[in-house]
Amino acid sequence: MKKARKHKVLLSFALASLMTLNGVASVSAAVPAKEQQVNIENKSTVKQARTSNETLLDWKKWVNDHAYSLSSIQPEVSSGTKIPSNQFEDLEMLKPLLHDKRIVFLGESSHGVAQFNHVKTRLIQFLHQEMGYNVLAFESGMGNVMNAQGQIDKQAALQTMKNSIFGVWWTKETLPLFDYAKSTQATEQPLILTGFDIQQQGAFTNGDWLQNPKLAQQFSEAEKQLAEWSSGKDLKGYQQVKATIIDVYKQVKSQIQLKEKELQAAYPNESHIVKLMERTVTDRIRLADEYVELTIQSNIDIEQNNIETFLKTMEWRDQSMMENLLWLAEEVYPTEKFIVWAHNDHIRKAQSEVMGSPYPVKLMGERLPEIYKKYSYVLGLYMTSGETANNMGEPMAVLPPIKGSIEDILSSTSKPYTFIDLRNRQNERGNSWMFEPRLSYSWGMIQESLVPRDQYDGILLIDKVNKPTYVK
Repeated sequence: MKKARKHKVLLSFALASLMTLNGVASVSAAVPAKEQQVNIENKSTVKQARTSNETLLDWKKWVNDHAYSLSSIQPEVSSGTKIPSNQFEDLEMLKPLLHDKRIVFLGESSHGVAQFNHVKTRLIQFLHQEMGYNVLAFESGMGNVMNAQGQIDKQAALQTMKNSIFGVWWTKETLPLFDYAKSTQATEQPLILTGFDIQQQGAFTNGDWLQNPKLAQQFSEAEKQLAEWSSGKDLKGYQQVKATIIDVYKQVKSQIQLKEKELQAAYPNESHIVKLMERTVTDRIRLADEYVELTIQSNIDIEQNNIETFLKTMEWRDQSMMENLLWLAEEVYPTEKFIVWAHNDHIRKAQSEVMGSPYPVKLMGERLPEIYKKYSYVLGLYMTSGETANNMGEPMAVLPPIKGSIEDILSSTSKPYTFIDLRNRQNERGNSWMFEPRLSYSWGMIQESLVPRDQYDGILLIDKVNKPTYVK
């Protein structure tokens, strides 16, 4: 493929990444339906080793002998009491795999899959109740999730969902997770919601706790201005007002320690509200100082079919997300185990080595220190057939598995929900597919080539999927 052609393909993803659902920006890998043909034509950018029919049969036999089948992906019903442990019998096989892991990363090859939302909710219930993973960290704004956690007892689960996570997950299938989280708050083991993204995601606080209407209004205006400048192309104009915007955030930050009582009263369910508010406002200052200019330049360059600056914004964001996640693990919840909810791209251990990805750069998972990788478990979620949705909620058909691909090999079990552990395997005749480049589909349609064991510790394949039921 010629370089210009490749840039056009990547450009389509860069533009799609800036799209929104329910008015909430999401910069994860979004793909508009109209780009399906473009992506299909991009086959020449990825490679898969040739495989004989005999070898493929060996692989499929091995998978049938070693894979686990989940009995259900439906979230368990909870009403403030513990879920009977026998309802998680099909997940017991995870306990020896995760017994020494501090962070479990739950990925997804698409944000728009009802079944992914269901199974991740059920896995979270199991990990929280049965294995003591008490902190759930979303690929969503730190301040937004802080706000929602702080008021989780004051509002319905639906409002907590809308206040905390990106609109791509505002679905009927995700709502049981927030019902469950709310039901645990009065127990001895509450599930704590937090976020690690640095992006703007609407207002994260109304500023009433400042007890200074003028400053609260200036703060609100600064939030709006940042969002407007970020979507434009007037770099010089922003540079002229940047210092004034940053000064407002600095004024807000100077009040946080002084208003500790007011913050605790406004966010009674967030015991770390002062720390989290300081971190969020500090992140806003960094965003205003560095990221917004980078984003404006990206908007300018994309018009010229140049995605290099856009990729820099992705690296900047993921470096910041990694730093936030480590800060939460070390400074805020140093004795707790974490569950992380994010796209496969963000959690993979070597994202820059994935051929065919719209984001061929080092993202959060690859940037983690080795000690964290050692004590983490990265679970990638994939699908075999059905329909998914892009970040605009538009339907997209899941393409049939390619012969010899990850989906093809794992779907040979003919089970609806197939899990395979990769981490605790040595290369042998039946599982050598884990240790060499295999094709797979991101978003059910973008061909990628990756070495499965280099990227994931485990893979969960859902046989048939459909797009979520979105909550307006």
